[in-house]
Amino acid sequence: MSAENEKRYLQRTVAVLALIPVAAGLFGVLYGPAVTGDRMSVSAESHFRFLSGILLGIGICFWATVPSIEEKGTFFRFLTLMVVLGGLGRLIGLWLTGVPSLTMLSGLLLELIVTPLVCLWQARVANRYAETEGVADVSQRELA
Repeated sequence: MSAENEKRYLQRTVAVLALIPVAAGLFGVLYGPAVTGDRMSVSAESHFRFLSGILLGIGICFWATVPSIEEKGTFFRFLTLMVVLGGLGRLIGLWLTGVPSLTMLSGLLLELIVTPLVCLWQARVANRYAETEGVADVSQRELA
């Protein structure tokens, strides 16, 4: 597969996967904890909506990487770190309070496995792009 085709597949994958945090975040902002059916205090609901807004923002930021995804490695890794940290929080919650719903377990899979794998794929595409464009990597620039 050519570097350009691989880049397009990555762009499409990220665009589709980012729909998940955008939709979940938007739903959480608009409807609060209705997604779970649980009743919460006003303060807990406010926090839920705040975190939903962050989730929405992360999805939008992933979309922002799509047009020139081969050049967005640092930003992509930062976003991946945020997702993995959230997934680790969810994992700790699983350990402390028990197994959540299948939807939440699916989120855990996306946060701790899928997103890091897509991040590695982005690095591969960025490296292939750098090779085809004749861009030396950082270690070669230091030697020159």
